[in-house]
Amino acid sequence: MGKAMLLLWQKALWMDELPMIHYHGTPITPAAQIARMAGRHFCVSFARPDNLAHCLRIGQSLMFDNGAFSVFTRGEKPDWPAYYRWLAPLLAPPHWAVIPDVIDGDADAQSALIQQWPREYGHLGVPVWHLALSIDWLLELCDRFPRVCFGSSGAFWKIGAPGWRQRMDEAFNALHRTQRFNTWIHGLRMLGQTDGGWPLASADSTNVAQNHARTGCAECLANRVDSQNPRLWWNPRDTQLELIA
Repeated sequence: MGKAMLLLWQKALWMDELPMIHYHGTPITPAAQIARMAGRHFCVSFARPDNLAHCLRIGQSLMFDNGAFSVFTRGEKPDWPAYYRWLAPLLAPPHWAVIPDVIDGDADAQSALIQQWPREYGHLGVPVWHLALSIDWLLELCDRFPRVCFGSSGAFWKIGAPGWRQRMDEAFNALHRTQRFNTWIHGLRMLGQTDGGWPLASADSTNVAQNHARTGCAECLANRVDSQNPRLWWNPRDTQLELIA
């Protein structure tokens, strides 16, 4: 399908919902709770691989998180070679992994870690664009990789806050303006943001892991989360950030 035809098709369906892939963060305990979630997609962090064997057995696909946020909050130093070794027997389609990133680091710091990504893992590794970094850096990543993760950082660390929502609008405006329709955008910790209209192809969160104990049914909560999808098409929006620029 040519780009022009694809554009017309997407515009014709802009009111439809995109069947986003929902990655449920782990660990989910006790084991009986995650067992009833068979057939779903899971996110397993290098920092907390407790449910790894179970997820490999029952999951449709897995995304492997690098654990950078956990390391950052604990004030520890990351061991990226250990992360690469951990991924070695696991990384094969349809599974994929988040390339190491520096929380609140600049584009040079992120680029250095992308360069260190093992060549044999190829595009099964997905880089992170931090919302606090430049739109130009986002567009460069989209040109280099078929998937890009959006991560909240800096002034945009609080997911769902007004400034955060404006920054998401600005990012998708740029993707639309430059016709980068083929990049798969994954929202880190963004499963609860489907009301924003951003056409995320996938997202993850620990919503089920953190809250299922209140209802005693992880599967029930996952059903509600999985039933919420974003729009297929993005309508450009005015943003104060763009007006200031």
